[in-house]
Amino acid sequence: MSPMSGGVALDDRYRYLSLTTYRANGAEVATPVWFASGDGTFYVFTAGDSGKVKRLRRSPRARIAPCDARGKLHGAYRDATARLVTDTAVIRRAQAALGKKYGWQKWLLDLGSRLTGRIRRRAWIVIDV
Repeated sequence: MSPMSGGVALDDRYRYLSLTTYRANGAEVATPVWFASGDGTFYVFTAGDSGKVKRLRRSPRARIAPCDARGKLHGAYRDATARLVTDTAVIRRAQAALGKKYGWQKWLLDLGSRLTGRIRRRAWIVIDV
């Protein structure tokens, strides 16, 4: 069963997810991200020093909605809880799900990240709705 977002099933048919996190002053920051679903959760990766990682360290409060690469919404936001994960088993599941969904694009992105050393600084996020 796919989690619902305002009547729109938020599943892998969408390529992007608008992930909204909150600044310390309560201001929302929405970012379109790649995502994959699995086991009733969503998996996302990002640069470990990104703003969304800093905001999630402060608070797990988040909102999600399907969107396009520029952040234009394709459904309503839904409240969610997002957390950074370091558990290697969870990260392996996330990598497999994202690799299956994005295929050669993820492989190419990973190659570039390996060559530049950024892959070691990657942060993994699990989102529950």
